[in-house]
Amino acid sequence: MTAIQNQAAIFDMDGVLVDTYQAHYRSWLEMARAEGLDFSEEDFRQTFGWTSREVIARLWVGRSLSPARMAAMDAEKEAAFRRAIQDNVPLMPGAVELLRSLHAEGFRLAIGSSAPPENVDLVLERTELRDLFQAVVTGADVTCGKPDPQVFQVAAQRLEATPARCVVIEDAPAGLAAAQAAGMACVGLVSTGRTRNVLARSPSRVMRARQVRAGCHSGGLATHRSNASVSESISASSSRWASSGWGMGPHILDSRFWILELSVW
Repeated sequence: MTAIQNQAAIFDMDGVLVDTYQAHYRSWLEMARAEGLDFSEEDFRQTFGWTSREVIARLWVGRSLSPARMAAMDAEKEAAFRRAIQDNVPLMPGAVELLRSLHAEGFRLAIGSSAPPENVDLVLERTELRDLFQAVVTGADVTCGKPDPQVFQVAAQRLEATPARCVVIEDAPAGLAAAQAAGMACVGLVSTGRTRNVLARSPSRVMRARQVRAGCHSGGLATHRSNASVSESISASSSRWASSGWGMGPHILDSRFWILELSVW
C-alpha cells in the first residue's frame, strides 16, 4: 500500500460538502415557531454542528421537555430540513472535484457528520457521491456529538486509518475541536455563516491561516494550480504531509480556495 493509500480525509457534510446553512436555519425557525419557542440566528450559529437533540436540550433546558417530546421536535426539525433541500441540494463549489481527485489518488474518504442518517442519505442520493466514500458516520452512530471526537474516531476506525494519517475538513468550531481531540490534522473551511473570526475562536492549540490564490478564477474554483492538476498537487505534496506533518491546529481557508489549500499537505 502506498503512502497516499495510507492517508484518509474525513469530511463534515453540512457547510463543507453542501451549503445548507440557510436550510438548517429556516427549519429550526419553523420548528421553534410551531412549538412557541424562541430561536435566533445567534442560537443557530453557536450550535451549528451539534446533533438536533443536543441543540434542543441546550436551548430549551428550562422547558421540562420529556424525552419523547424532544424526540418528536428533533424529527419535526429534520423533516423540515429535508423538505427544504429535496429538490435542490446546494453543493459547495469545488466539492465534487476535490472528492474525485482524492479518490482517484487512493485516499480513503469518509463523512463524519452529526446529521441524522436520513439527511446524509438524501444528500448522497441527490449528489450521486456515495460511491466515493468508504465510510459514512452520522449522528445515529455516536452517543456524543461534536466537540466530542467520537464521530471522527468512528470514521477512522471504519477506514482502518490511524488518527495521525487522517485530516478532517470542517466549518464549525465544534468540529475543529473534535478533530483536534481525536488527534487529527484539521482544515477550517470558511463558508456561509462561518467567518475567519468565528473559526479563530475555536479552542485550538495551534492557529495558522494559509491562503493559496494561484489558479483561482471568478465563478468558482480552478481545477489547476500552475500546470499541475489538483490531484497531482495533492499526490506530490501528500508525501510531505506524511513525513513532516502539518501541525495539529486548524488551518483556516476561504471556501473558494479550499481545493487548492489541501495541496499544502
